[in-house]
Amino acid sequence: MPQGVDQQSFTEAWKQWHERKDRNLASPHGFLAITSLHWLSEEPTRFEDAPGAWSSTARGVVVELAEHEQLTVDGETVYGRHDFGVIAERDSQFAGVGEARIEIAKRGGHDILRPRHPSNALRTAFRYTPAYTPDPRWVREGRFLPFAEPRPVTVGATVEGLEHVYVSPGQVEFEFDGAVHRLTAFNGKTPRSLMVLFTDRTSGVTTYAANRSLQIEAPDTEGRVNLDFNRAGNLPCAYTDLATCPLPPSENRLPIAIEAGERIPLERGGQP
Repeated sequence: MPQGVDQQSFTEAWKQWHERKDRNLASPHGFLAITSLHWLSEEPTRFEDAPGAWSSTARGVVVELAEHEQLTVDGETVYGRHDFGVIAERDSQFAGVGEARIEIAKRGGHDILRPRHPSNALRTAFRYTPAYTPDPRWVREGRFLPFAEPRPVTVGATVEGLEHVYVSPGQVEFEFDGAVHRLTAFNGKTPRSLMVLFTDRTSGVTTYAANRSLQIEAPDTEGRVNLDFNRAGNLPCAYTDLATCPLPPSENRLPIAIEAGERIPLERGGQP
């Protein structure tokens, strides 16, 4: 164990992160509540798990509600025709109907509809996500190598034929067993923080085959970062085919086994 690391507090902090992630996933309107994924077109179309006829137009997403139908949008009840407007890439809007929420979003340049019903069996049967026992050995010090200018990076998706474009501010370099590895990083959830998508030699064996993600706090003044692979997490696509998750860029396919972080979900045949 690295010097200065208290195993008990380290494990407790990891446990809180892991349990919070599972709670969000299985919340009443989390990803496990999604009942379908609909790709909207110009033709108004009705779906079994959402009221209204939905279409994607040049002016954005439109729903036409029948006389007996209604939705709640931003706290207001709407009837008849409602324009959601043009939705930005990777943004989502939500409308309520009873206990359900309807996600209206754009992914890979396509407008989509994803109803979320709390009674969905995938959510109600969820127990927990298997994971490796947290080990401070998997906290690696790295270095952020910024590009001269942020650059767009196109990656594939778990949905065949779909592509995502992310802005990369640079790469993250770390050493493992005497070898140096570099990962292309994308912008994280908070200012100056980073996120990497990766696979490794455990992918498809003990961890989800397509991807895992790792959030990295902002580099310090000398560009140093900590990569805590114990917090390598599953994306929603690890649990459901109704997600459009990005795949890692080719350079992020590590030739080593990262035996840390979240493993294959039970829902995909993973082991407890």
